[in-house]
Amino acid sequence: MLEIYNLYTSYGPVQALKDVSIEANKDKIVCIIGSNGAGKTTLLNCISALVKSDSGKILLEGKELSKKAHSVVKEGIVQIPEGRRVFSDLKVKENLHIGGFLLNNKSQLKENFNLVYDLFPRLEERKNQYAGTLSGGEQQMLAIARGLMSNPKLMLLDEPSLGLAPQLVNTVFNFILEIKKRGITILLVEQNAKKALELCDYAYVLENGKIVLSGKGDELIKDEEVKKAYLG
Repeated sequence: MLEIYNLYTSYGPVQALKDVSIEANKDKIVCIIGSNGAGKTTLLNCISALVKSDSGKILLEGKELSKKAHSVVKEGIVQIPEGRRVFSDLKVKENLHIGGFLLNNKSQLKENFNLVYDLFPRLEERKNQYAGTLSGGEQQMLAIARGLMSNPKLMLLDEPSLGLAPQLVNTVFNFILEIKKRGITILLVEQNAKKALELCDYAYVLENGKIVLSGKGDELIKDEEVKKAYLG
């Protein structure tokens, strides 16, 4: 589904991504692990056209992606940013409406509301509550649900467990599995390497802007270098 070939990206003189090539197959969870500053978020931002790449190709279903962020969403990719970034002064249902702003079909919008409320019943209970008053876990649910409102083919998840209590981390990862079951491909960036590798179908290790290792999640979790660097 998603194919990236020989991607280079820089911030001024600093090379952030160097010859990065990855694939994310349809209906799979692919994770990117690596230390802070490795280039993980930059990679997601390049896919979303929030950051301009210097060279390389990004394809979705065999077609090169647009260089404009709003067009990337239209083409079927949504990014859930690190830190949730919900619209605090708007109600839950208003945040969800914004997620579905590209949908012209009212029946589709209603169907999507039903879908996210089925997946996140807590949000239906809180639909008239201001997003800024939600707990951290509820805000993460809202951020993911807002992304689902756009009917994505591919969801880019950036650190969904960041700052959450351990029991909520498990809840969020269960939601990710449920989203996969609904036919949405997921590219996951996650500091909790153990959880990510247990969850994913395939994984890449990004170090200093380069892919240094890749393989099935259950294989990499046994790799001695991965254990030493990321699993403690």
